[in-house]
Amino acid sequence: MRNVLDELAAAERVVTRRESDGTELVSALIRRSYEAAVPDVWSALTDPERLARWFAPVNGDLRPGGTFAVQGNAEGEIQGCEPPRRLKVTWGGPDSVVDVRLSERGDGTLLELEHTVPVEFVGSGAGALYVGPGWDVAVLGLAGFLRGEVVDDPAAWENTLEGQQAAARSIDAWADAVRDGGTATEEEIDAGIAAARAQFTPDVVGEA
Repeated sequence: MRNVLDELAAAERVVTRRESDGTELVSALIRRSYEAAVPDVWSALTDPERLARWFAPVNGDLRPGGTFAVQGNAEGEIQGCEPPRRLKVTWGGPDSVVDVRLSERGDGTLLELEHTVPVEFVGSGAGALYVGPGWDVAVLGLAGFLRGEVVDDPAAWENTLEGQQAAARSIDAWADAVRDGGTATEEEIDAGIAAARAQFTPDVVGEA
């Protein structure tokens, strides 16, 4: 469990509210550095064969303007692709957008993954709790893959006791990020925590 906690601590989480084209958005941003070159990280994010080994099987028309489907998860449209720096897609709906950006950091790579949704859909910055823990699992899985670790079924790990215990700590970290950003009331945060625990930690709710 200690290694998983170290992995969670390696990521930075930021929650903000901002306006874009007249729509107020909630932004859940996660940053994580990897000891791998930008082209290698980009390949891991966009090559379907490699994606399936740390994230989930992905299929579809994988080009700008095309659509994709993640097995057991979301569908979306590829809005932009700028190899090897940026990938922008919708995630489960046209107003839910994931923007992944890569840049050099020392000899490695800085990944920034930002998921934005309209405030009217999630009510407040506490909406980051609905998506943030899932992305924590993703950046954690990518770290292991880039180190050469093999996982038989990456998606199944989320449902294990270890995976859910990690998610419980991720939920706490995202709640702190919401508070730090001043994007929700304590009542809204409590409701977001309860919803996130029901979604991500169904077997450890009593322990959280």
